[in-house]
Amino acid sequence: MANGTTPSFRAPCECPIYFVTYPYSAIVGINAEIGGAPLPVRAVSASDNFFEVFGVKPLLGRTFVKGEEQPGRQFVAVLSYEVWHDMLGARRDVIGTGIKIAGRPYTIIGVMPAGFRFPIYQTGAIYFPLSLTPMQREGRGNHFLPTIARLAPGVTAQQAQSRFSGIFARLGEAYPDTKGRRAQLIDVATFAIGRSDAPLRLLSYAVLALILIGCANLAGLLFARGVRREHEVAIRRALGADRWQLLAQLLSDNLFYALAGGALGVLLAYGLLRATSVLLVAALNRGAEVGINGSVLLASLAISIATSLVAGLWPAWRLSGASAALSLRAGSRGGMDRRQNHLRAAFVAVQVSLALVLLVTAGLVFRALARFQHADLGFDPAPILTTEIDLSPGAYQNRDVLADFYTPMLERVRAIPGVRDAGLIQFLPIQAWGWNSDIHIVGQPPSPPNEERLAELRVVTPGYFSVLGIHLVRGRMLDEKLDTPTSRRVMVVNERFVERFMPKGLDPVGQAIMDGDAKVVIAGVVRNVRQNIYEPPLAEMDYAISQLPPPIRPLIIDSMQLVTRVEGHPERIGPELRRTFAALDKTLPFRKPETMDEVVAGALRLERLENWLFASFAALALLLALVGLYGLISHEVELSRRDIGIRIAMGATHRRIFGLVYRRVGGMLGAGIAGGLLAVWAARQIIARVVPLDVGRDGALLVALAGAFAAVALVAAFVPARRAATADPLESLRSE
Repeated sequence: MANGTTPSFRAPCECPIYFVTYPYSAIVGINAEIGGAPLPVRAVSASDNFFEVFGVKPLLGRTFVKGEEQPGRQFVAVLSYEVWHDMLGARRDVIGTGIKIAGRPYTIIGVMPAGFRFPIYQTGAIYFPLSLTPMQREGRGNHFLPTIARLAPGVTAQQAQSRFSGIFARLGEAYPDTKGRRAQLIDVATFAIGRSDAPLRLLSYAVLALILIGCANLAGLLFARGVRREHEVAIRRALGADRWQLLAQLLSDNLFYALAGGALGVLLAYGLLRATSVLLVAALNRGAEVGINGSVLLASLAISIATSLVAGLWPAWRLSGASAALSLRAGSRGGMDRRQNHLRAAFVAVQVSLALVLLVTAGLVFRALARFQHADLGFDPAPILTTEIDLSPGAYQNRDVLADFYTPMLERVRAIPGVRDAGLIQFLPIQAWGWNSDIHIVGQPPSPPNEERLAELRVVTPGYFSVLGIHLVRGRMLDEKLDTPTSRRVMVVNERFVERFMPKGLDPVGQAIMDGDAKVVIAGVVRNVRQNIYEPPLAEMDYAISQLPPPIRPLIIDSMQLVTRVEGHPERIGPELRRTFAALDKTLPFRKPETMDEVVAGALRLERLENWLFASFAALALLLALVGLYGLISHEVELSRRDIGIRIAMGATHRRIFGLVYRRVGGMLGAGIAGGLLAVWAARQIIARVVPLDVGRDGALLVALAGAFAAVALVAAFVPARRAATADPLESLRSE
């Protein structure tokens, strides 16, 4: 994937030995009409060979053919499966049907199969040929066309990147103004959902850690169970059973537990898969089709059974080979030698160490998500409601779209009870990038030939700044009365624009840039607003919507975002907005409004998914570790009841018995926590690929999580410790 101009993407196409590239416009909201009924859909306009990159045949009809992006031939459309099935009733006779897109007549030529989506998270899309103006085709200053490429057979991504860089270098020699520009190729999955290889690898390690915790837990509990059965096994050996018979019996018991656990695991898998599917749908609009795979299910059952048998093999082997005479002589004191005590402690320490690693990772992911959610965006999102408006350019041809729709719409929205102010912006912060272009301040030295000086460009109304609460730093805001179509063209820039493009000491107010042949003067400087939640603010220019030249006004502002600041719950004005839009334009489909809080949450959907997964793993690991700790401590208390009874009979207090048990628990927890912190340090580079980790900076968080884990574990040990401290010495000694 890359962004580029039309001439730039065509240059790589001339070298198909390395790869082929197909451009498309970013997906936008658009109006579609069939039989007079408006349909709120998304549109992707693409080159005539766009579908060839995917190798997916249409479900019905055909896709584009060569030449259909040329003017006059571009009025054909391919529907996504969702539009065809959900909006058109899955009609088989839809091919050849007329459809209005953006107010212009098109003909439906194809329907894509279910599951085909591009971008990957987008549902309900219509694809039509990319028809560009001569200026867009020949211009090299703007970068607005995402481009998708398919590597030729045998060509690696590194080879393609090298070739692509060479092409841009030659373009820079041929066109000095573009010298120094670069393009970075990234795979489609990364483009759509971000870097996923590191999170998936870390999740794989988390699964492995859970398996190891389960093995250690199972081995420890089977070991404890085996100690309790030493007397029974000794009697069987004394009655003539050989070692292999005993081993077979013990492993058959383990097999029964493995099968029962596997069946329970399958039920749990169905529930967790359902929850994960819901999260995937929320994050990517995909995942509803995810289900249990039979082969994977059988393989998982086989692995769980094998794991259970392997985990129980050593305890069974040790128990089956124990001396019958020694076991009968030891009675209930079996399992109390030093080596067995160390082994039980090791089981607990391993579980605690691995669980702590998962807990730390989940804590770091949660903190990163919280940091994004509470980042300084440059505005307060809480009371703001956003609504997408997608007009049909064909319906406003030869009309003043401002006078006929936007101006009366804003007046009516401001009159709705509870609305404090309303405004328009072309690209909503956090949700979408703006356009960008090379910047040169009039009167300043030209930029170095190898330096690209880009600034974001957005078109707004003055009310936008009031709604978002963007503070003025210098100069003045845009003004509806001052900034008219006939007055001097002005813009408002942000602080980052001044830092990047203005020499120190130069007053930015009054400076100007060239926009084609027109000069645009800086009227004011405002506080930075983030365009993207993951990155610091970029240099930005905000133009007044009223000063756009009338010929290009419908092309630029046919799709806008209405932002309103509302008292109370913003969602309550939704019905009034619907009535307002319908009164002004009956062909305008109403799109569900979103609060800016929802927009921010939507930008973090993948982080929330990662947070849920790591938190689930950490919670399960913690539960397993606590179960193992509780079981082994209970086992030790049972084995030590004779010694505890003697101590109580000799005058030991309840507090002293509590202390004995908790010293044992503390030793195991201390060893496990120390091992876990060392494991976190050893895996710091792997964890840092997903979430920032600096042991020095994050020391307080590590200590807090370790302390919380220890506190929960000590609480879990309270019941067996209390049972030991309140034991009746006569009953303990009588049981011998």
